[in-house]
Amino acid sequence: MLAAFPHAMPVEGLIGGLGIGVAAALMLLGLGRIAGVSGLAARAAGIAAGGSPRGIAIAFVIGLPLGGWIVALMTGGIKTEFPPSLIPLIIGGLLVGYGTRLGSGCTSGHGVCGMSRLSPRSLIATAIFMASGFLTVALMRIGGML
Repeated sequence: MLAAFPHAMPVEGLIGGLGIGVAAALMLLGLGRIAGVSGLAARAAGIAAGGSPRGIAIAFVIGLPLGGWIVALMTGGIKTEFPPSLIPLIIGGLLVGYGTRLGSGCTSGHGVCGMSRLSPRSLIATAIFMASGFLTVALMRIGGML
């Protein structure tokens, strides 16, 4: 089965998923707070008054790229590809930011933390995230972009 997906990395995905789950559980059990990245980023930037203590939010946000950098050092690098223009990345980032405000949270908050608590709002939000992703990939394949 995996031969059909030469770039699949199920073990790495499992390890990453377990790491995310453990981090979310530690934050919820240790601090009583949800590990939603958009909320933590807003708190770290000082544009959200409530939520986790600002120091914890800043540490969390700094830890995201720092963790990626550490993994890159340990594994010899991570291959990335970006479009030649930054405009699609900027537009995508703005749309994601708008979507997280519109949806009262991001995929990490709803998908990891909210679903584990069986939050009805998070179950609906995650179903919409997933359906949107499936539709986007299907349309990109039809359009020859994938």
